[in-house]
Amino acid sequence: MTLEQKSQFITIKGTREGLTLFVDDLCSFDDLLADLTEKIATVKPKQNEPIVPVVVDLKNRYLTKEQTDNIRQVVENGNCFQVQAFHSAVIHKEEAKKWKEDQDLKTFEQIVRSGQVLHVKGDVFLIGDVNPGGKITSTGSIYILGSLQGIAHAGVEGNKGAIIAASYMKPTQLRIADYISRAPDYESEGVFMECGFIDKEEDKIVIDRLQNIVVKRRYLKEPERRMQNG
Repeated sequence: MTLEQKSQFITIKGTREGLTLFVDDLCSFDDLLADLTEKIATVKPKQNEPIVPVVVDLKNRYLTKEQTDNIRQVVENGNCFQVQAFHSAVIHKEEAKKWKEDQDLKTFEQIVRSGQVLHVKGDVFLIGDVNPGGKITSTGSIYILGSLQGIAHAGVEGNKGAIIAASYMKPTQLRIADYISRAPDYESEGVFMECGFIDKEEDKIVIDRLQNIVVKRRYLKEPERRMQNG
């Protein structure tokens, strides 16, 4: 195999942010690593230069953790390079399953009574009430076609874009990601569906009519549309 052929395995492009390594997604990993070692040796900065961020674009190639560690070692070992991220157009089957689970909307028809906890992966649509002392948690958003008088925690894994919507909003506590809010300081009339969400400008959870979230957010999910339109 000639050097000219090997040079096609890795393409290095400089950007304002640093370097991007474009990886051939058809060659063997051993050929890839050998070519990477040669390329890094020709472009590595001097020791007194600042750290250069590196992004590795894998295209349609999937690498194991051991393989990404090998690439990271070649790029960073003795050089002023630091791998910031690996980008790939493919993911492992288990990751895909988890992503689908997190995106799915689960529907329940029940009452969450005092002492009960309903935990859901992804978004949850509850047709029923959350009574005082009851708790509902979700990695995504929470939609309640009923009264929320207990505790609701959306985005439990850190999703700050999650919302909590209910027909009657009088919770003991609202939580979205790591933000916490108490019950609203007014008596809801039970006429307008309300929604709790993180207002980035105020840096806190605010509660507003569900209809007004259209103004706050450009992209409205289907469950929000259904609740808004009755």
